[in-house]
Amino acid sequence: MIVCPSGSNSEGVLSMPVRPTVPLGRRLYLGAEFLTLHGGGPLLILFVRRAGLLFGLLWIAALLAFLSLRHQKSEVQDFSGEVRRISLRFAVLAPLIILLTWWVWPDVFLSLPKQRPLFWLLVMVLYPILSVWPQEVLYRAFLFSRYDSLFRLAPVTIGASAVAFGFAHILFLNWIAVGMTLVGGALFASDYSRHRSLTLTCFEHSLYGCLIFTVGLGRFFYTGAAWHS
Repeated sequence: MIVCPSGSNSEGVLSMPVRPTVPLGRRLYLGAEFLTLHGGGPLLILFVRRAGLLFGLLWIAALLAFLSLRHQKSEVQDFSGEVRRISLRFAVLAPLIILLTWWVWPDVFLSLPKQRPLFWLLVMVLYPILSVWPQEVLYRAFLFSRYDSLFRLAPVTIGASAVAFGFAHILFLNWIAVGMTLVGGALFASDYSRHRSLTLTCFEHSLYGCLIFTVGLGRFFYTGAAWHS
């Protein structure tokens, strides 16, 4: 991509602003902070293995991050179009996830709504609020805002968000949870990079999360089974 010098009006050449250079010391500080929060945080929780600590730290961190973003406004150019785009893709991917679960894990397929329907309904209502919102604040809204100057390029920030999100799920001590959230994190981060809407990314995350718990894959995201097996 060619960048015109300031004041150039050459036809056929794309002009775009260049981000100001961030001092090396600042970038080193942000890098250390990123590794501490998104690397050290999950490792600390895994070492202690206390569910209360997990949710406590998740919510405290999310609330502090959200407060730091309170002056940041999201202006989605085509909100309904984004909802349609997210929904159409979910309509394509959801049947594939359902069929794969039925094929590979038939013994747990739809086990939660069949065996514990009231608890399943409770999960469908509370999961987006208690789990999705704080995760999306930390791994999308805050990460993109705080570390944009560290990673500088959108694909790098998207990759960092996906890796951090996947790494956080080492708490569940199984590669399926990490793999699924790595792919999901890349999807959510890619979309967030485009629309920068916390509401939309929570909506998308909730769709896939609720589907996972419905079809029977929620067992891979349960600390009780992982920490007390």
